[in-house]
Amino acid sequence: MPERTDWEAKARGLIRAEMAGKNVTYSQLVERLESLGVSEDERNLRNKVSRGKFTAAFMLQCLAALGVSSVRLSD
Repeated sequence: MPERTDWEAKARGLIRAEMAGKNVTYSQLVERLESLGVSEDERNLRNKVSRGKFTAAFMLQCLAALGVSSVRLSD
């Protein structure tokens, strides 16, 4: 089974990849999250994503804010 840090890296990479693919900055993601009723400041958002330590609910909120409708977990 992968180490916990491996999963954290996958979660971090997933959010970053979706942001890059949609050309969304952290500042823009903060605005999109606010439209869903999720209050984050840009610094806190950057730190959370950078560490890869966040709840599944937070990851789903980010993905919804980015307009992601499906996620592929393996190649």
